[in-house]
Amino acid sequence: MKRRDFLTIGAGAFAVTSLPNAVAAQAPAVETHSLGSFLLTRTAPGLQVAHKNAPDRIIWDTGADGDFLAAEIATPHIREFGTPEGSFEITDAVSISFRQPTIETIVVEGNIALVTGKLRGVTRTIGYKLAFEPVSTSHLRFVITVDAADVNRIRLVAGSVADEAIFGFGQQLTYANQKGFVLPILVQEHGVGRGQPVVTEIIDHVANQGGGTPFVTEAPAPHYLTSRLRSLFLENTEYSTFDMRQSDQIAIKVWSATMTGRILYGRTPLELVEAFTEYAGRMRILPDWIHDGLILGTQGGTDVVRRKIDTANKAGIPLAGVWLQDWPGVRVTATGRQLWWNWQLDETYYPGWRELVADLERQGVRMLTYINPFLSTEEGHNSLYTEALARGYLVRKADGTPFLNRNTTFSAALVDLSNPDARSWIKGVMKREMIEKAGSSGWMNDFGEALPFDGKLHDDADSAVWHNRYPQEWARVAREAIEEAGRGDDIVFFDRSGFTQSPGAATLFWLGDQIQNWSEYDGIKTAVVGMLSGGMSGASLIHSDTGGYSAFKFDVAGREIPIIARTPELLMRWSELNAFTAVLRTHEGLIPAISAQVDSSPELLAHTARLARVYKGLATYRKRHVAAAAAHGHPLTRHLFLHYPDDRNTYGLRYQYLVGPDLMVAPVVDRGATSVEVYWPEGAEWTDLWTGASVGKAGEWTRVSAPLGRPAVFLRKGADSANEIIGGLRDANALN
Repeated sequence: MKRRDFLTIGAGAFAVTSLPNAVAAQAPAVETHSLGSFLLTRTAPGLQVAHKNAPDRIIWDTGADGDFLAAEIATPHIREFGTPEGSFEITDAVSISFRQPTIETIVVEGNIALVTGKLRGVTRTIGYKLAFEPVSTSHLRFVITVDAADVNRIRLVAGSVADEAIFGFGQQLTYANQKGFVLPILVQEHGVGRGQPVVTEIIDHVANQGGGTPFVTEAPAPHYLTSRLRSLFLENTEYSTFDMRQSDQIAIKVWSATMTGRILYGRTPLELVEAFTEYAGRMRILPDWIHDGLILGTQGGTDVVRRKIDTANKAGIPLAGVWLQDWPGVRVTATGRQLWWNWQLDETYYPGWRELVADLERQGVRMLTYINPFLSTEEGHNSLYTEALARGYLVRKADGTPFLNRNTTFSAALVDLSNPDARSWIKGVMKREMIEKAGSSGWMNDFGEALPFDGKLHDDADSAVWHNRYPQEWARVAREAIEEAGRGDDIVFFDRSGFTQSPGAATLFWLGDQIQNWSEYDGIKTAVVGMLSGGMSGASLIHSDTGGYSAFKFDVAGREIPIIARTPELLMRWSELNAFTAVLRTHEGLIPAISAQVDSSPELLAHTARLARVYKGLATYRKRHVAAAAAHGHPLTRHLFLHYPDDRNTYGLRYQYLVGPDLMVAPVVDRGATSVEVYWPEGAEWTDLWTGASVGKAGEWTRVSAPLGRPAVFLRKGADSANEIIGGLRDANALN
């Protein structure tokens, strides 16, 4: 059968009689069909899939109770809120449900199978079609449709067992193992506080309910892999949920009349990640320059920036780049100093910009800037908005006027990336204003979460389909811009929003706006969890704002009273964490005046210099595994499960990780701590990176000393890379 015929099956137009050589009889109680490298079996309760390389291992089944498929007719209620807007409250009123699936026929021709049956509702019965087709030796594609035009929800069950750990789902920030939870797969602002008591309540009060919950993220993915080496993902971009609260199943629901996905096969967790990234895409190799040291995040105009660069140089901090987010100028808002979202250099705020860029180039240091897909509307700072409005390049409301997204005390318009001409236009802005005029070697590619579900798009594109797709396209626009500028291998942009196929477009991810605290809800701990979770869903190169971003204060009698602001200790510990990630980059934070900065004290300067040397010293080792990420999709920073899947004690680890296979890091993420509990996985032995002493015993926990400046990092015994790692650190003067 040709692929176009399979797509017709998926569209629901297939008729059994169209396959004269197919098996068109009532399916017996047990039957097995060969589909390329896969085996599809009908069992008494439903269906199961195995792979010919391991026929006794079930990689997907419909569960034990037979209630594996359902369809619904529902009316959604969606409310967008937050400051900035980009958070969503979603409820669904189901009016009719069709359940109790039967399996009437299994029709097979070649490598394609079509399962047909009925779903029963209260007043009527409808038919369904479930088609399977292998698209590679590790991907079995499935498409589910029903013969009722009013159905707009499809629900599919994947069997599970009580002790099965479930990982993935994109950049989840709170838990690595998602067993027992229900996850909304929706791109949205991750909130501020994310459920942390008191903090979230305050933010909900002052920021239009923008506090968030532990399960919201800017970069989800409808994808998982499990401790039993089972993996599945959806191709749909519509809103979906994965309900893992029942111990024996994963219930997947998508807001669409068609569910399309793939069942994956792999012999190891890393093979499953590799299989997934065949579809999601793989992140390209980072350029050499980014490994040279710290990317210093600073701001404040030419004179201030030059002073900070000079201070960093005198402190011996190796710099790879300087990141100036305020290059288009700043405004003062209720939350502090924010940018004018008019993506052109403000030469009044930054006089002598070109000389600054040239001076940095002579030092071997790159300039990085900032952009997002919004445009300022205020007079005097709205030249790009005026142009985009006149050309019809903006997301619109029902009345045809531009949709305006509220952000603190101002609003901004959103570029319509479904419009090919708008895409070309914003790419032109990136190439002309950022690469050519500003001399950018990279930028923060911010936002991407706020496309409204009722927004009007080009050519009547469906905003419900485009909402999760938007961040993928935002990354693709940036990727196309740097490639068209002839800088595709040299420029690095970093995204916080993303979806299933973002890894194939983005050059780097960062984890959004963590609070400047130690919490597991939205602080430093989430920077570890999100990095490891995202890595299992293809985001192989991830980092975070060193020190966090969100801070809060009260203004009392003209004085700024810090409520949440990073301390020197937090900044130091976050630097220790990020030195062992893809990129070491600082951020001054939302309110720099109340937050500890790299240059706040000689102690902080010295600490930053040492960790920047550590980062630089690991360049050769890191580059090798960045190349592996590009070739195979393997994350640079890895959850221990990926290498030790038979050790159940690794499943619940949240704050311990691997860099490649040979370095293990247990960052201090608790205030005041000078030691950390380390788990030693079964199957490996370790030495202390700094002393060379043997440490730990496989299968046990040990408390390890980790004073400031000496994070708990371990080298795997027998690693081929040992000389490379130690030699690089010694050459960078980072072992002292």
